[in-house]
Amino acid sequence: MQDYDRIRSFIMSYGKEEQGKLSKLYRDAVSRAVPVIRPDTKELLRLLLLMNKPERILEIGTAVGYSALFMASCLPEVRITTLELDPERAREAEEHIREFGEEGRIEVLQGDAAELLRKEADRTAEEKAPGYDLVFIDAAKAQYGEYLTLVLPLVSEGAVIISDNVLQDGSILESHFLVEKRDRTIHDRMREYLKRLTDTEGLTTSILPVGDGVAVTLVEGKILSGTKE
Repeated sequence: MQDYDRIRSFIMSYGKEEQGKLSKLYRDAVSRAVPVIRPDTKELLRLLLLMNKPERILEIGTAVGYSALFMASCLPEVRITTLELDPERAREAEEHIREFGEEGRIEVLQGDAAELLRKEADRTAEEKAPGYDLVFIDAAKAQYGEYLTLVLPLVSEGAVIISDNVLQDGSILESHFLVEKRDRTIHDRMREYLKRLTDTEGLTTSILPVGDGVAVTLVEGKILSGTKE
C-alpha cells in the first residue's frame, strides 16, 4: 500500500501556483497561523467554481479574506457574502478586499454566523432575492449542523454546499473514547453532520480525502430545516 502523504505530494506537484498579491496574502496568513484553505482544497474549490459558475456565493468563515478573494478571482461576475465572528479578522479582511478592489463584489458581515444567517433569511425573504448557488462552510466545526439547518432555506435548487475540514486531521476515524476528552464534542458533532449530509433526502454528498477532508453536497430539491418540502 502506497503512503498517502507521498501520493498527496505527487498530486500537489501538478497544482497551479498563484502569483502576485493573492499569493503574498496566502503566505502571510500561513506564517501567522491564520486558518486558510489547504492547497489541494483550493484546487478542488477552483474546479467546482468553474464547473458550476455560481452567481451568488455564501461563505461562513472569512478569516482574513483569502478564500473569498480566491473565489472572486476564479469568477469575475460572482457576488460573495462572507461571515466572520472575529471583529479584528473581519476588519483585516475588509482591508484586503479594498486593496484588491473587490469591495463591490465581496460583502463582509461581522458577527455570530447563526444570527447573521437568520437575518440573511429575513432579508432574502423581504427582498425576494434569489438563493445562493454555492455555500462554502469553513468556520466553527462543532456548529456545522446548525449552519446547515440555517443555510438550506437560503440556497437555490441545484446549489452546491462545500464543507471543509470534515476529517479533523484524521481524528474523525477514531471512536468517541479514543479522542481527547476536550475534542469529543467536535468529533461527535462532525460525525453527526456527515451522517446528516449523506442520509438527508434531497442531498447528495461525496466525502473526499482532500486537504483535511471536504464534503461536497448537491442540493437536489428545495429543503427546509433538513426535511423535504
